[in-house]
Amino acid sequence: MPPPPEENKQASAQAAVDILWDISQILNCHLDRREISICTSLIERGINPEALATTIKELRKGAQEAKIELEARKQQQR
Repeated sequence: MPPPPEENKQASAQAAVDILWDISQILNCHLDRREISICTSLIERGINPEALATTIKELRKGAQEAKIELEARKQQQR
């Protein structure tokens, strides 16, 4: 007896995330499986993939700048 359709969907989704994660690792994208799953869901809901990639890059850049600023403040307090 074949598994229920919901199990098939879940297994297919997990397999897709696993494949995308492998590709992400090869391309050095620094995305974990959860982040890939979220991005996939957003794209499936109609978000422009290029806009999503740009947003992720901008968020990472902002986070890096904030980290540098925080480290500089810590150094000044010493």
